[in-house]
Amino acid sequence: MSRSVSRRSALGLAGGAIAVAAAATAGVAVPSHAAARTRQGPGAGPRVESLVGRLTLDEKISLLHGATDPEALGQAGYVPGVPRLGIPPLRLADGPAGVRVAARATALPAPVMLAAAFDPALARRYGQVIGREGRALKQDVLLSPMVNLIRTPYAGRNFETFGEDPLLAADMVSAEIKGIQGEGLIATVKHFALNNQEKDRMSIDVRVDERTMHETELRGFEAAVAAGTGAVMGAYNKVNGTFACENRTLLSDILRERWGFEGWVMTDWTAQHSTAAALAAGLDMEMPEGVYFGAALKKAVRNGTVPEPHVDRSVRRVLGVMERFGLLDKSAPPRPARDPKAGAAVALDVAKAGATLLRNAHGTLPLKGRAARDIAVIGPTGRHPFVSGGGSAHVVPDRADSPLDAIRARAGRGADVTYALGEDLYGKAIPRRELSPGLDAEGQRVAAGKEWTYDGTLTPAESDEWTLVIHYSGERPKVELDGVELYPKQPGVGEFFSGGLVSSAPDGLNVRRATLPLTSAGHRLRIRAEGGDRGQTFRLRRITGATRAADVAAAVRAARGAHSVVLFAYEDATEGQDRTTVALPGHQEDLIRAVTAANPRTTVVLNTSSATSMPWLERTAAVLQMYYPGQEGAAATAAVLFGDCDPGGRLTQSFPMDDDHHPMAGNPLRYPGAGGVEEYSEGVLVGYRWYDAEGVRPLFPFGHGLSYTTFDYRDLSVRRVGRGLDVTFTVRNTGRRDGVTVAQVYVGPSPDLAMEQAERVLGGFERVALRAGQRRRVTVHVDRRTLSAWDTERHGWVLGTGRRAIQVGVSAGESVLSAHTVVKGAGS
Repeated sequence: MSRSVSRRSALGLAGGAIAVAAAATAGVAVPSHAAARTRQGPGAGPRVESLVGRLTLDEKISLLHGATDPEALGQAGYVPGVPRLGIPPLRLADGPAGVRVAARATALPAPVMLAAAFDPALARRYGQVIGREGRALKQDVLLSPMVNLIRTPYAGRNFETFGEDPLLAADMVSAEIKGIQGEGLIATVKHFALNNQEKDRMSIDVRVDERTMHETELRGFEAAVAAGTGAVMGAYNKVNGTFACENRTLLSDILRERWGFEGWVMTDWTAQHSTAAALAAGLDMEMPEGVYFGAALKKAVRNGTVPEPHVDRSVRRVLGVMERFGLLDKSAPPRPARDPKAGAAVALDVAKAGATLLRNAHGTLPLKGRAARDIAVIGPTGRHPFVSGGGSAHVVPDRADSPLDAIRARAGRGADVTYALGEDLYGKAIPRRELSPGLDAEGQRVAAGKEWTYDGTLTPAESDEWTLVIHYSGERPKVELDGVELYPKQPGVGEFFSGGLVSSAPDGLNVRRATLPLTSAGHRLRIRAEGGDRGQTFRLRRITGATRAADVAAAVRAARGAHSVVLFAYEDATEGQDRTTVALPGHQEDLIRAVTAANPRTTVVLNTSSATSMPWLERTAAVLQMYYPGQEGAAATAAVLFGDCDPGGRLTQSFPMDDDHHPMAGNPLRYPGAGGVEEYSEGVLVGYRWYDAEGVRPLFPFGHGLSYTTFDYRDLSVRRVGRGLDVTFTVRNTGRRDGVTVAQVYVGPSPDLAMEQAERVLGGFERVALRAGQRRRVTVHVDRRTLSAWDTERHGWVLGTGRRAIQVGVSAGESVLSAHTVVKGAGS
């Protein structure tokens, strides 16, 4: 597994931020040259049938599992193809926030930031950049987008997906897939299904009822199928006792029979557990190798355990998608060149559109006058750009500006912009007097092919808690302190998925940390380092209580000496592990308290993956949520801080007050599971629906976000249109600045459905940009699906008829207009 995982996720990829923005495409989510074939099933084409008939059993099986790429480009997976029949290979790349290969690629903002814009048209542009660049980088299949709902605030991949609401997720994933595939790159929606956490993700058994599954998690996947996604990736976890990658209910009954999916289903990497059962259930491809669909599959066919027509069925699905995208008859257009300037422009638009202003006391933002010219910037991500999260979503750009530099440039000549670190991520040099001779702790070089050892002592000047930070360029050195190894190999993917910020130093060296109490009595320090093929350099640094206090003191001095403060705080999430708290990591809360006490005109900029608790909120002047903003994050942050654009984002997830007040709190069976089982006992009350039902007040509700101007909503009308409702109202910008509001329509429960229902569900939304004084009549359509519920007796959707409340709001917690309408059944 380690060889495959490291190919997929090693963080030292030579990377960059060259992007390609694509022209808008219309219609179905396939390249234009294939449009005529979009309604044919994978086995409908005579070319596919001819190929299946001519393929040998070995050749068929070779199309159903991954292999080693002889010309690897650093991508996640490879399927070799069959040269003698003109079937080309497939290269599969990760790409939630940009194409992840060993080459330059656009580092787009995290998908959660894209979703915060509440703008499907922007999602389509986002997909177009990835789609065209993926083809430019010689890829054929994108392992994205991810549409699993944000169910728990702790999930390590919350930044890779869209939010907690099924409708929002469905609208965004549909648009992004159309953008990706319109450029000729095959999209893969993932992880099917109910992969809503990283903790025990390889084995957890998710127990969920039929109604909950269809009304929450599955809606986004169904929308992806309707948008024409070429592939689906099965999840690691079990669903109701059966692994997702051999779950007939998911892969055949729902995906193919109910939704009509005609593409192929692949496993997540090493997520397969059987041969015959998986193939019969509807799985088509094992990645990244062929443990079950290689020699084991051939043996099963030969001995009659697996009928060869089952193999043929999967081969048809793979070849059918390849034909649809012009890969079999070479009708696919030539691979385009990259356009870094256009790609960067889209990355900037997304980061500005998703920037979410959570608090703005006394009009602190935008910065103007003296506040815009006398600024202290504080925090590590103020100097070191936080581009993306860790794991398979991590994209390394070839350039990403520092927010500090962007703020200085925007403040202009003559402005006084100072900087203080505040919270140390990478450590400071260990004083030479505290180490015995023989170690150059600030740059020990190990020659290629050599082994270097050190056996000495570390004698701190005083007893303190130390965090020993190692920076290394090759294989991680083995470091023992008093006989205890400080940086052991992590189990599973933990060795490779370790964050997008804290695991790599600004100069590119890999970083690991170990925290422990040390005394002034002295400690035996032993190090063994390998030079490897190219040699390596490593550093050993430290963070102590004393250095931490000095950093905070310097930050306080900077804050006192400036008119305004912009303090950057971070939380570094990654695939492979969940967060353990919604609080900021490290000692950042103490830093914020100290700085806001010194200067109450402090804006906190959050580079975090998901919901964050803020016990320090009332001390701040403003809070700006910037997530992981991609390569143009610095420019976008400066643009919002100085008011060059309105903060256009709104929360796609509820922010809880703390770790004790959210849907998973106090219920280990609900999360993270107990005895290998996890129950989705919240049912359909996901996210804001749970807060409504339980009467729990979140820190910030779903949909929340502030503007630099004000808006007036009025003149609400509701009318039945076709199979849904049109909700129409007038929005006017009543302020003096141009700005953005996101109108959100919520629908109340049906009195005619004898089942538990949410107090309100999102029925539709519209991002509205208005000039100062401008007004617009806005219509939001609420479709029949949103007005319906899943009936477990009929195993289908039933319309929620009767008198239903309609609310227009600016968040799930703030309604500005309301009405009632009667929903009637068919023929009424």
